Amino acid sequence: MTSGAGSFFARVYALVRRIPRGRVATYGQVAVLLGVPRGARAVGWALGALGSSEEPGVPWQRVVGAGGRISERAGPGPLVQRRLLRREGVRLRGDRVDLSRHGLNPEDLSRSPRRASGMRSTS
Repeated sequence: MTSGAGSFFARVYALVRRIPRGRVATYGQVAVLLGVPRGARAVGWALGALGSSEEPGVPWQRVVGAGGRISERAGPGPLVQRRLLRREGVRLRGDRVDLSRHGLNPEDLSRSPRRASGMRSTS
């Protein structure tokens, strides 16, 4: 991984740590908040690169696909994501999170005491 990718990945992890319990953001929303509006896939790569000992405390389950969908992928990931989100009180309708109820709002991040380094404003 290049240092540029490492820096981007670190910014993704910092932002995802600021998503409050009971809220979710889409991959695209995270990318826009980081100032990379076409970077949704790269956000997915960053979260997919998380190892069990790497970047502890990154609540990866709080990032979902467009429209609130739980992304299908090999292995137990989707089942684990659903279980973790339900524990946080997030309601799912089939394979989708109700974004009108649980979607991340900009004020959710402004209330967070942690700042994601390198974050840019989207306004």
